[in-house]
Amino acid sequence: MRIDAHQHFWKYNSKEYPWIGEDRIRRDFLPPELAAEQAKVHFDGSVAVEARASIEESRWLLELAEANPKVYGVVGWVDLLSPDVETQLARFAPNPKFAGVRYGLQGEEDDRFALRPAFLNGISKLSKFGLAFDLLIVPKQLPAAIELVKQFPRQPFVVDHMAKPLIKAGTIEPWAGHMRELAAMPNVSCKVSGLVTEADWRHWRPEDFVPYLDVVAGAFGEDRLMIGSDWPVCLIAASYEQVTSLATSYLEKRFSPAALRKISGENAVRFYKLKP
Repeated sequence: MRIDAHQHFWKYNSKEYPWIGEDRIRRDFLPPELAAEQAKVHFDGSVAVEARASIEESRWLLELAEANPKVYGVVGWVDLLSPDVETQLARFAPNPKFAGVRYGLQGEEDDRFALRPAFLNGISKLSKFGLAFDLLIVPKQLPAAIELVKQFPRQPFVVDHMAKPLIKAGTIEPWAGHMRELAAMPNVSCKVSGLVTEADWRHWRPEDFVPYLDVVAGAFGEDRLMIGSDWPVCLIAASYEQVTSLATSYLEKRFSPAALRKISGENAVRFYKLKP
């Protein structure tokens, strides 16, 4: 089974999705369109990830997942800073398709936002409900992410988009060292996703990504990597087929067929406790 571990849906409007600046993705993206794209590259289903900080969107994504069997899980949003966070989690956690939580740390000006007491309290509640946490961060936030993970050794974390390395600039350090330090903690996984949008959108080449992929492949290994498309955000720079083929082409050269099966689906099933 091949699973896209990271994609999004939305009904576009500028008020609710102000971060969407590119005309190419300023429209609705819903499960039937994704299913058509997945059929072209023989992916069986996906994990839908939140795209706006909204309880309402978490509810809507779960409705989509219930109506569309190929959406195997949802990584939703709750207000981790709220004193009421446990009540919010209790609302969603009983749904077997509610697989995890994400909070948009990448947009915070404070690089150490993840270490604020209110945020730490929110993270501390996830294990009670058996939920994973998606780390949406950029390279300068990696030191704080390392400290965060050290405080919660039993909490499953996954790094979205390889922490968005500076591919267009060709910069690999200190990102690489920080990623290896994060990977040294066994409760952290990593999504091979979101790469094309960190490169030169119009002129990227497959070889641009190899140094960065070498780092995460070596650091996380076959048991803690997952493939994600970041569709439809990826359409800014590449098609669904291009982004999934980019990851698969690299990984099949590096790993055995059995290991590739893990990275292409089995790891996502285990990490998110999916029931495809």
